Amino acid sequence: MPVTTDIMRTYRGPRRVVRDLLAMGPREDRAIMWLMFGCLIVFLSRLPALQRAAVMGQGDFTQDAAYAFLGLMMIAPLLFYGLAALGQGIARLLGGRPTGFGARLALFWAWLAATPVILLYGLLVGLNGAAEKGTQLVGLIWVVVFVLFWVQGLREASAPHDA
Repeated sequence: MPVTTDIMRTYRGPRRVVRDLLAMGPREDRAIMWLMFGCLIVFLSRLPALQRAAVMGQGDFTQDAAYAFLGLMMIAPLLFYGLAALGQGIARLLGGRPTGFGARLALFWAWLAATPVILLYGLLVGLNGAAEKGTQLVGLIWVVVFVLFWVQGLREASAPHDA
C-alpha cells in the first residue's frame, strides 16, 4: 500500500497500521527510509519560518537552511535511534516486550505519520510567526499526534503476534 495511504490510515487507527507494517517483516532499510523522509519533510516545514526570519532581518536564510538541513538529515536520525532505544526500555519497564526493530518502527513511523500536521505548523509559523496563538495550538496538536502515534505504535509492537 502507498505510504501516503498508510499515513492517512494512521490517523484513523495507528495500531492497525503499525501491525500491518510489522507484518511486512523486519526491514531496516524501510524503517530508515521512513525516518529520512520524515526528517526531509520536517526540514521543508522549517523553510517558511527561516524565510520569514530572513525577511525580517533576523537571520541569513541560506546559512540557517544549511544548518537546519544538517541537523535534520545528519544528526537527528542518530538521535532517533537513541530515542527508540529509550522508548523500548520504558516499554519494557511498563511490562511490554517490543523488539528493537518494533520500537524503531513505532518511532520512525510516528515521525513520518505526523508530518502533515508539522507542514501546517511550518506554514503558519512562516505566515503568522511562532508567537501567534493559533500557530502554537497547531504546534501542540503536532506534539500530541506524534506522541500518541508513538505510544500506540509501541503498544502494538509489544503485543504478541503470530509468527
